[in-house]
Amino acid sequence: MSEPSPHARIAQLSASAQEHAVARDFSQASACYRQALELRPGDPELLLQLSYMQSLAGHYRQAREHALEAALAPGTPPQVVKELLARLRTFNEIPTMLACIDRLLPMSRIPIPMLVTIAAQLTYAGLPDRAIAFLDEARRGDPEYPPTLLSRAHVLMFLGRLGEAGEDLARVLRRAPQLAQGYWLQSQVRVQSRDDNHVGRIVEQLQAPQRSAQDQALLGFALHKELDDLGRHDEAWEALRRACVVKRASLRHDPAQVARMFEGLHRFAPRPRRASKSATVDGAVPVFVLGMHRSGTTLLEQLLDGHADVRGLGELYDFTSAMRFATDHHCAGVMDARIPELAPAADFDEVGRRYLRGIAWRLGGERFFVDKLPSNFLNLGFICEALPQARILHMVRDPIETCFSNLRELFSEANAYSYDQLELADYHNQYRRLMAHWHARCPGRILDIDYARLTRDPEAETRRACEFLGIGFDPGMLQLESRARGIVTASAVQVRQRISVQETPKWRAYERHLQPLRQRLGA
Repeated sequence: MSEPSPHARIAQLSASAQEHAVARDFSQASACYRQALELRPGDPELLLQLSYMQSLAGHYRQAREHALEAALAPGTPPQVVKELLARLRTFNEIPTMLACIDRLLPMSRIPIPMLVTIAAQLTYAGLPDRAIAFLDEARRGDPEYPPTLLSRAHVLMFLGRLGEAGEDLARVLRRAPQLAQGYWLQSQVRVQSRDDNHVGRIVEQLQAPQRSAQDQALLGFALHKELDDLGRHDEAWEALRRACVVKRASLRHDPAQVARMFEGLHRFAPRPRRASKSATVDGAVPVFVLGMHRSGTTLLEQLLDGHADVRGLGELYDFTSAMRFATDHHCAGVMDARIPELAPAADFDEVGRRYLRGIAWRLGGERFFVDKLPSNFLNLGFICEALPQARILHMVRDPIETCFSNLRELFSEANAYSYDQLELADYHNQYRRLMAHWHARCPGRILDIDYARLTRDPEAETRRACEFLGIGFDPGMLQLESRARGIVTASAVQVRQRISVQETPKWRAYERHLQPLRQRLGA
């Protein structure tokens, strides 16, 4: 009996690898892909599959190495390129991802679905200004293709071009009225009025049979937003409640593991080492703006970005990537319970150097740059070790306002704790306790910025932040309407508006429904 051909043998090994992966035996799955690579060295698809297996096994460095190796392969098939771009972004290897995209140019040769994929990855990387060019090309190729119009509308919202976004959404929903994401985006792009809203259409879509959980969540959050705009608060609450139940059921969230993570962060103590200045390099100084999601971090970053010496970079995962590399641990989200356990053995000087190297390509000569990832409050102890020159601004907002704003925000797959009142309150309580710990552990390193004071007297609070950074206040910092930079956050629409004070907090209209949250917060 003849030996199978290399092609047949690779197919057999790939099938075996998938069986091992289903059984969660990622070590054996990896071994199969390595054998396949011996038969076809440098094959990008096999390298990507091996990268996935190493990630699932928690091995960050090898998973990253295999993805980078795949990026070097010539003549990669389009479907593999699509996976490769996403994989490179997973490891925050954005310059390598950009080089892969450049090899596909000119745009006129790229199929429309790939143009949309490229735009999505660029947007996730915080580059909506680049993404829009690919979506404009896709729309030129087919002005009515729904995925293009949806993606383009979303990116236009990040760029502040809200009128154009609304036009694209109206266009796509005329052609494809079943697309739930269209209604969700349409609800966000402006304040709805009694005479001009989409409540009836959203209700009709929610009643359609065989709606997926994702569609139900999108439509439910859209309905809540529009009913809230109309002041129909009891109906709005019921829409939100149902949408949260559906969304929460679709996500994995283990409160016990979250508690273990927080406990590990409290215990974290780095190994003693000699004082080193190796992570303090000439050039821009990092400013971390952090806190709970929906606490005002985007507003503070935008104010700082108005200063000539400061460059706002948005929500970045460079420090998360540096910690994953240092601990050789891959996990979902910014952190899990294992990273604090591994962190004491990390080389924090190298963490700082890796972070600064990774961020350098985004900079333009300013003295300071702002890294505005709210959940970096989890990394704060590591940041203080790795970057002695970093400035840390912590946004503080009323707990009930913060939590209610989280509850009514539809995040992607992040923040699984935010769809249940008790889980949300528990997370917020753990966050407050951890921030008190960081303040005690790193005295003088953290400046609290109060959201209420920032909105009531933006100049005074911005001056406090400037003094902490060591720069002079510039009145132009308060002119948010003049900002042109893309903002890839949930606050992209609100933050472009003039700063205003809500005399009555949004949650007051829902007070009777929020008793579980208030009691758990101790409010």
